Amino acid sequence: MKNIVLIGFMGVGKGSVAREIVKQADIVALDTDDIIESMENRKIKKIFAEEGEEYFRALERKVAHWLQKEVDGTLISTGGGFFKVPNLSKIGTVVYLYAPFETIYNRILAHPNAESKLRKRPLFQDIEKAKKLYDERAPLYRKAADVVIDVSEKSVAQIAKEILKKVKKDD
Repeated sequence: MKNIVLIGFMGVGKGSVAREIVKQADIVALDTDDIIESMENRKIKKIFAEEGEEYFRALERKVAHWLQKEVDGTLISTGGGFFKVPNLSKIGTVVYLYAPFETIYNRILAHPNAESKLRKRPLFQDIEKAKKLYDERAPLYRKAADVVIDVSEKSVAQIAKEILKKVKKDD
């Protein structure tokens, strides 16, 4: 089986969906942000603050190169901007988790740990900027994807099941 690469805007639920797919399909999962934090021995927010976005994007490209060469049959959840790596389509089947901006934002606010969830996402600190970024990225996510899944009004279990069904069909 090829890798499955989850892309989508920050807060759309890539991590939650990845954990559910692991349960349903007995597959190993990696998270690109976790890999970067391990490489750097510091949190994403700190990397952004101390080094800037371009440095962080270079780390994403390094991780993407490693994934393409060394990883197979794995579920990969990505940070919100990871879709820009030049070799994305060579890493695996790209699945875009789509939801309208308002849905994503309201889900984060409704989460019991909302304050922490918002703090964890440096680009979400200014809501207007985040919305503008969402509007810029949405068509690019769609263009980069092999499969698009609308995650609005669906449970995490339903989303995982739908992804597995569509990806197996493509294999």
